[in-house]
Amino acid sequence: MVGTRWLGTFIGSLLATLGLAGSAFAQAKVPVIGIPHDWQMGFPDSFTPVQQHLASLHDLLLVIITLISLFVLALLLYVVFRFHVSRNPTPSTITHNTVLEIAWTIIPILILVVIAIPSFRLLYYGDKAPDAAMTVKVTGHQWYWQYEYPDQGNVSIDSRMLAEADRVKQKPQEPRLLAVDNEMVIPANTVIRVIGTGADVMHGWTVWGFGIKKTVIPGRLNEGWIEVPKEGIYFGQCSQICGQDHNYMPIAVKVVSKADFDSWVAEKKKAAGLLPATDLASASMTPDNR
Repeated sequence: MVGTRWLGTFIGSLLATLGLAGSAFAQAKVPVIGIPHDWQMGFPDSFTPVQQHLASLHDLLLVIITLISLFVLALLLYVVFRFHVSRNPTPSTITHNTVLEIAWTIIPILILVVIAIPSFRLLYYGDKAPDAAMTVKVTGHQWYWQYEYPDQGNVSIDSRMLAEADRVKQKPQEPRLLAVDNEMVIPANTVIRVIGTGADVMHGWTVWGFGIKKTVIPGRLNEGWIEVPKEGIYFGQCSQICGQDHNYMPIAVKVVSKADFDSWVAEKKKAAGLLPATDLASASMTPDNR
């Protein structure tokens, strides 16, 4: 028994040290998922279809640029050794080679076509929501986010970063400088249309792992979409330099079940007085107490 307990303690400490797990995160009712980790390299984990396509395109481009770099390196090494002054004391006077000039014009064009086709396809894929079930309007303010749900009776919330003292008391499982007082709440396995605008200056609504980075501009609506299959809390930050508190403008998205989302909407409507009196009783009947 003592040995088993020691082994469990050792494994838990090791995982916490590596940043892969922690007791505070495990105790959270909604798992904290979309966060950066120490010594992380490459893209974050893909949590949406758009991010999965982005990662695939990145892998394709990495292969192409690696092959090009190796080819150019081989040419440079060949030129250095083959045409060194000791091996080639009398340089050639040839200035044109029609076949070579056509080749180094046509081949880069073909490479760009290979890159352009999946790039344009991905731009189109991530631009418009395919049969969105609901819409969330994101408005950037100096320096907080406002989320409106026009399909849910115009429910609206403001999302501000928690001060460190409040974070430790209220949400110790969430990372410093990323925890907020009110997360953007959406249902899992649902296509969400995200439209964004700015109330004052340009902001950037960016969530790691979602594959979405929308510059929200005053007087204009930009559109994107997300579909997150796994419940949890995902984080991002404003990616547009918008003023002195730009780095204190985190984004937190809470993905819950559809039943929990309906209960959350009902609570917000009730708190804002958006429900008629006849609906208050039914709104209070959550799946847990029916």
